[in-house]
Amino acid sequence: MKCNTKSDIVVSLRELYERLIKLTDRRHRRGIRYALWVILLIVILAKICGEDTPYGIAEWAQNRGKEIITALGLVRDRIPHHSTIRRILAYVVDIEELERVVCELLGGGISEGKRILIAIDGKVVRGTWNEQQQGTYLLAVYLPEEGLVLKEVAIDGKGSEITAVSKALEGIDLRNKIVMSDALHTQRNYSRMIVEGGGDYLLWVKGNQPQLEENIRLWFEPDPPPMPGMNYPAKDFVTFSCTSKGHGRIETRTLTVSSQLKPYLDWPYVEQVFKLERSFLTTKNGATSHQVVYGITSLSKQKASPQQLLRASRSYWGIENGLHYRRDTTLHEDRTRMTQGRMGQAMACINNLIIGLLIGKLRFCYLPTARRFFNSNLHLLLSAFSGL
Repeated sequence: MKCNTKSDIVVSLRELYERLIKLTDRRHRRGIRYALWVILLIVILAKICGEDTPYGIAEWAQNRGKEIITALGLVRDRIPHHSTIRRILAYVVDIEELERVVCELLGGGISEGKRILIAIDGKVVRGTWNEQQQGTYLLAVYLPEEGLVLKEVAIDGKGSEITAVSKALEGIDLRNKIVMSDALHTQRNYSRMIVEGGGDYLLWVKGNQPQLEENIRLWFEPDPPPMPGMNYPAKDFVTFSCTSKGHGRIETRTLTVSSQLKPYLDWPYVEQVFKLERSFLTTKNGATSHQVVYGITSLSKQKASPQQLLRASRSYWGIENGLHYRRDTTLHEDRTRMTQGRMGQAMACINNLIIGLLIGKLRFCYLPTARRFFNSNLHLLLSAFSGL
């Protein structure tokens, strides 16, 4: 870890509390037993300490009731029931307000004066599926190198991702940002919107843009033998390669870029095209595989070298293993039943907060390690609320 865990967690939770108490509580004042911020803080504290389901969260809080009641200065000497937690998350929390709270709390750590990579990808929350609804589908705007979600919006499904991107990027300052997304978003309007907003794009090109993919593929193919007395002009290919070993395999990545195709492509603001080759060797049995993908970017060769483009392309996949994998595997998002109201979206937002807080701000390397640490040191969390 690169931080002072005690002081940093106290400051972060204090800032979180100060924002949560300002959230709109849409319940009628009569009959309110627990303030909205109390419910949300209990959920967040329990999730930091390793509990993920509403029942588990309520049980965790019940077992630590005296400590929590004292730390939060609660008038009632009882902890909310798991059905209360479900109801609050499903019908009371204003999701857009909660999203802003998470973004404000975590976004202050974004580094200034350097280019920042933004990854965009969608995910269905499988715990929201039932016979009446097809599940909540969320589109996340994620900073893989910082480990935090800038914004997440609910959409109708994977087919509506293209039109939902503009909504997801709305209000985000794109200046000095490099926006990456999968081949589904390789669209002219999307590319134009990013560059005219002050940013740059780095996009994969696959079958949804067949002519563009074919043009790039042919450019990187070896030239046929020239006719007698003729020759082909030299191509400006620049290549960078690197090799890594892990998870039982050796992977070699080679990226080749060119800017000469720019005048011949009908694509907004394109500066370079690239070819990415990935070769895999399984160390256990010697099996090999090879993948080739193509892409385009508005970054000129003066702004981005092949080495920088390769690093960015690798960082993009952080949205899978740094966000989606952690939410599904460590925070059990898909295995938690959340079919009521907008509970799935609320819990996803809280999961983003947990990842951004423990990984992004506190710089723990592994989320399970961080959760075990705080479960054994609850006093560090509760000390943030002394004197409230």
